[in-house]
Amino acid sequence: MKATVRMEHSLLAVEMEHTVHAMLDLVAPEAPPSGHPPIRVALVIDRSGSMAGRKLEVVKECAGYLIRRMGPADRLSLITYDDEVELLAAPGGMEREDMLDVVEGILPGGGTNLSGGWLKAAETLLTEDGGSSGEHPRPVRRIILLTDGRANVGIMESETLQEMVRSVAADGIGTTTIGFGDDFDEDLLTGMADGCGGHAYYVDDPDQAPAIFAEELEGLVSLVAQNVSVEIHGSEAVATIGVVNGFPQVAVGDGVQIQLGDALAQERRRVMFELTIPRLQQLGVVSVADVVVRWTQVGDEIAVHSRRIPIVVNAVTAAEAGAGAADPEVTEEVLILRAGAMADEATRRADDGDFEGARSLLTGAAEELRARAAGSSSDRAELAEEASTLEASSVHMTPGAYGSRTRKLLQYRSQGARRRRR
Repeated sequence: MKATVRMEHSLLAVEMEHTVHAMLDLVAPEAPPSGHPPIRVALVIDRSGSMAGRKLEVVKECAGYLIRRMGPADRLSLITYDDEVELLAAPGGMEREDMLDVVEGILPGGGTNLSGGWLKAAETLLTEDGGSSGEHPRPVRRIILLTDGRANVGIMESETLQEMVRSVAADGIGTTTIGFGDDFDEDLLTGMADGCGGHAYYVDDPDQAPAIFAEELEGLVSLVAQNVSVEIHGSEAVATIGVVNGFPQVAVGDGVQIQLGDALAQERRRVMFELTIPRLQQLGVVSVADVVVRWTQVGDEIAVHSRRIPIVVNAVTAAEAGAGAADPEVTEEVLILRAGAMADEATRRADDGDFEGARSLLTGAAEELRARAAGSSSDRAELAEEASTLEASSVHMTPGAYGSRTRKLLQYRSQGARRRRR
C-alpha cells in the first residue's frame, strides 16, 4: 500500500504557536492476477409491514442478483426479520435455484427486530469455518443489512447496536447498511457503518437499489486489504493531535488510532489531521510526528503489513515562514471536510428549530467553497459540486420544507465527505 504525507505548511516560524494540517494519502495495491478471495455474505432483509409493495419486490430482485453472481467458492446466507428472525439459507446449505425460490417466497410481516437480524448474520459468519480454502485461507466476510424503519423490537439503543458492529469488525466482519425511504434512523445506520469502516447507502427511490448492490458486490470482489488502521504519534514538540475527517478514533499512548476498514484495489483514501505545536525553540529540521499504517493483505498472500512515515517540519524565521506557500490540495481538502462539519451542525440547528442559523451555516460554507474553486487548479469541479449541494440544502432550511428526506440527504452527504473514498 502506497502511503505519503503532505503538510499544508512545512515552514514554521520559531517562537510561535502553530496548528498544522497534514494529509495522509493512501493508495491500495492492484488486485492480484489470480482473482478475488472467497466471499462470505450474510444478507439481512427487513420484511416488516412497511416494506410491503415495491420496496420488498426490489430487494428480492437485488437478492436474486447476488445469488446469481456468487462464484463457486463464495457463500451467501439469507436472513429475514420482522418481529421474529428467520435464517432462510445457511452458507453453502442450499442450491442456487432453491435459494432463488426461497427469496421469491418472502412476504411482509410485522415489526422491526433489526438487532436480531444483524446478530443472526454475525452468528452465521462467525461460526462458519473460516480456515483454509485453497490458496485463500481467509474469506472476505460482510453483513449487508437492509431496513426501511426504526428498530422497535429487541435491542433498540443506538450505541449498543454500534458497539455490536465494532466488536465483530475485529474478526474481519464488515457491515454495510442500506436504508430505504424516509422512516429509518439515519444516525443509527451511518453510525453502524462508521464503526467498522463499512458503507452506508440511502435509497430515496427503490429503483436506486440495484446499482447499490452492483457497487457493493464489485467492492467485495476487488477487496485487497482488510482492517486498515492509521496511528498518529506526536513527538515532544506536539501538544495535541486532531483528526479532521471525523473517523472513529481511540487514544493510543502518545497519539490516536483510526480504523478505516477495508480497501479496494487501487482505492485512494485520505486522512486529514492537525497538529498543535506550541512553540519551536530552534531553527532547523524538527521531527513532529510518526504515522504508522497497518493492514492485512488479502489475495494470493494473507499477511499483515505496516508502514511508518516520519513527519518533519522546518523551523525558520517569521519572514521565511510568511514567504512560504501553502499546499493548495491540502487546504482544499480541509475546506471540503469543514463543509461536511457545517452540514452536521446545520442539521443539529434545524432539529432544534433554528432554521435561520442552519441556512446561514450552509450558505456560508458554500460561498467559501465557491471562492476557493474560482482559483483552484486541482479540485475545482469537486469544490463547485460541494458548494452546489450545500446551496440546494439551504433552500430546505424552513419549517415547511425541512423534513426526514432533507435530513437524510445531509447526513449521508456529510458521511461521504468524512470518509473521502475515491
